Order: sequence, then structure tokens, then C-alpha cells
Amino acid sequence: KTATAVAHCKPGNGLIKINGSPMHLVEPEILRFKVYEPILLLGQDKFADVDIRVRVKGGGHTSQIYAIRQAIAKAIVAYYQKYVDEAKKKEIKEILINYDRTLLVADPRRCEPKKFGGVGARAR
Repeated sequence: KTATAVAHCKPGNGLIKINGSPMHLVEPEILRFKVYEPILLLGQDKFADVDIRVRVKGGGHTSQIYAIRQAIAKAIVAYYQKYVDEAKKKEIKEILINYDRTLLVADPRRCEPKKFGGVGARAR
């Protein structure tokens, strides 16, 4: 909800950095596989000629991990749309959405504010 990750994708040689440090140093270790998901789904060859730099801030550890993986997935789709062709972009998008929709679509749920005359947002 509050974690934001911004990914910059440019032609390069397969370098992926998160806040300036390599991808394999992402903490917490248990959720590191989550960050690798877009790469494992699409295959290393799709990321071989692009450099991705991700800046992440806000939120907790878990939400930052999910923000990073979403940023990487969105960045590669945008890169393929701009620099490669539409057909490849559609193919990539299809693979990602079939696996997990949250890779490309943000979760819109937010906390509902408390109303007067009760203890919570809905309780009366």
C-alpha cells in the first residue's frame, strides 16, 4: 500500500540492481524467490540485454518485495513495447498475467476510515 518501487529499464547486459545492490542480496531471504519470479517465468534470455535499476522506499519488508517484483515485471513489458515489438510484449504480458495478476496489476484495496457512532469503519 505504501511501498513504492520505481524501475528504470535500459539496453545493457543483464544487470539488475535494487537500491544500488545486486539482486541476490535482497532481504528477507525467504521472499527472495518472489523477486526472481518475473525472471524465472520469462527466462534469463529476455533479461540478458537489459539493465534494470530499481529504487524502493516506504512500507515494510514484505510489501517492498512485492513492489519490486511488480516494478520489474512492468518495466520489462514497457521495455519490450518501446524497443522491441508489440507481439513479443503481448506474449510476455500473457505469461505474467496467467501466472499471477498482481505482477502487473496493483492491488487497489485501502483502509476504510472510521465513522462516527461506532468503534470501526463498519461496526455500529
